[in-house]
Amino acid sequence: MTARTNVVRLKQGSARQKQGAVHLYDSAVETLVGQIKALIDERNLGVGDPLPSERELGEMFTSSRTTVREAMRILKAYGVVDVRPKVGAVIIDRRMDAVFELYSFNTLELSRQTFLDTQGFRQLIEVGAVDQLFERATSEDIVRLREANDAMREEEQLHIAAQHDFRFHSTLVGILGNKQVNEIYRIMKPVMLKIMESGVNRMKTHGVSFDEHGGIADALESRNRFAFQYRMSQHLEAGLALFKE
Repeated sequence: MTARTNVVRLKQGSARQKQGAVHLYDSAVETLVGQIKALIDERNLGVGDPLPSERELGEMFTSSRTTVREAMRILKAYGVVDVRPKVGAVIIDRRMDAVFELYSFNTLELSRQTFLDTQGFRQLIEVGAVDQLFERATSEDIVRLREANDAMREEEQLHIAAQHDFRFHSTLVGILGNKQVNEIYRIMKPVMLKIMESGVNRMKTHGVSFDEHGGIADALESRNRFAFQYRMSQHLEAGLALFKE
């Protein structure tokens, strides 16, 4: 009896058996996705290289046609492959773009939960990395932070001021020298800009935000751990009152 027959029989059983079948089926797809990714690594395939056909993949990994197609659909959604006419599946690299599109799609409205999730994540980085920031920050970094802050205060247009606000924080995390963190901030930029353009910043961009940024830069320059963490936490939490429970 084949694994596929087992899944089919489970799907035809009770509600509990159906749930089990879905789990087995999903596990088969997940396993195949991992096998295809391993195949890409083993063959050292790069952008533009074709993958084996669906039939060949099915034979290589003993998978059904349905499982292969679902695995390819997932890889396409993740921006790893693209299916082209007369060519088949070709390796691409749109992983960051795919995540960017998914993230942006969920930010048409700025909800309280989106605010909490975004600012909470930023606290993990901008507050939690205090030791690394103190170790790596140079006088040139402090100058760049102050330049971004000055530009924010002087800008009259809200959306451009928000860009300078984002530049201040992206410059700060850039001190860490972590490419993955920089890329995540790039992906989160649309949401962060919405927060920075929110009602609180309409009132405070040219005043309170400037002062808060200045205090953060001062604490970083003087290596005052308590002041830095306190000021950054207060800064990131500002605006929560705008969102109702």
